[in-house]
Amino acid sequence: MSTDKITCLLNWHATPYHLPLFLAEKLNYFAEEGIKIAILEPNNPSDVTEIIGSGKVDLGCKAMIHTIAGKARGFPIKSIGTLLDEPFTGVVYLRSKSGITTDFESLRGKRIGYVGEFGKIQLDELTRQYGMTPEDYTAVRVGMNVTGAIIRGEIDAGIGLENVQMVELEEWSVQQGRPADDVAMLRIDELAHLGCCCFCSILFIGNEAFINNNPEKVKAFMKAIKRASEVMFEDPVKAYELFVEMKPHMNSIVNRKIFQRSFRYFSRDYKNVQRDWDKVTNYCKRLEIIDQSFEQNMTNSFLSWPLLPESTPGVEPPTVDTGVVSCGCRNLQGPVPDLVSAKV
Repeated sequence: MSTDKITCLLNWHATPYHLPLFLAEKLNYFAEEGIKIAILEPNNPSDVTEIIGSGKVDLGCKAMIHTIAGKARGFPIKSIGTLLDEPFTGVVYLRSKSGITTDFESLRGKRIGYVGEFGKIQLDELTRQYGMTPEDYTAVRVGMNVTGAIIRGEIDAGIGLENVQMVELEEWSVQQGRPADDVAMLRIDELAHLGCCCFCSILFIGNEAFINNNPEKVKAFMKAIKRASEVMFEDPVKAYELFVEMKPHMNSIVNRKIFQRSFRYFSRDYKNVQRDWDKVTNYCKRLEIIDQSFEQNMTNSFLSWPLLPESTPGVEPPTVDTGVVSCGCRNLQGPVPDLVSAKV
């Protein structure tokens, strides 16, 4: 038995920054564009490029560095757009518990959690830049459990996003009677002198055979998400409440704050930014993930609307008050969700 549904595999369990995908489904935009979508969540985020590349899933989301590495590993995948543009990424830690400071060498002797193998490759390269070796720290693969592993004391720090893991830890810290700024980050882009956090931009990707054989469906997929994002930008509170109807567990303060912090990173036109691709391609060559002959696996040809000029490099996007947190705070009481066991 076959199905005409397009499968779309997320890069992580459903997270507030996936809202445009779910909103497009909620508002029937996929159907109006003539396609059916099944949104899937991974158990292991490291499987995503392999599953899409093997053709078992049609489309999905993945960070830029993993999309490049996936092609280098022989998986026929290509980016068709950008969902989150340069979310700050780095080594997240608790000041009061870890003994880690703004000095990278304070990671010496520490247990550092990472999601997948490329996180360790990045850390190892940084140790060499700062006069250390990979043997000077203990790498712990924790998958999607970075926040919980820090809380449980299994690691001293872990690679995470400013708009996700930092928010979760800040909420937990406040519940423990400590200030939110007990949570800090050593940003990888600053440590590695990259000039952008684009290596962790979250992309829409697809299996190349599916893309080549179904160009109109791919264009319809992106158009439906673009329509949903326009609703989100116009009325974030309304958009989030519709999201909650689909995903009731998003109706928590911590998830509302994750959406608030993610909002400034949402791409306005979903384009692959050439400048960022050039930087990350060079970074991947430096990490020896790809060789000099690598050809970038991205396209903007499925974006059927005028694209905006590239933003000024090095300028951080401004924080926007979406109203989603204050709206939720009026209706929600009680402690932060159980980040140790239930969520993470």
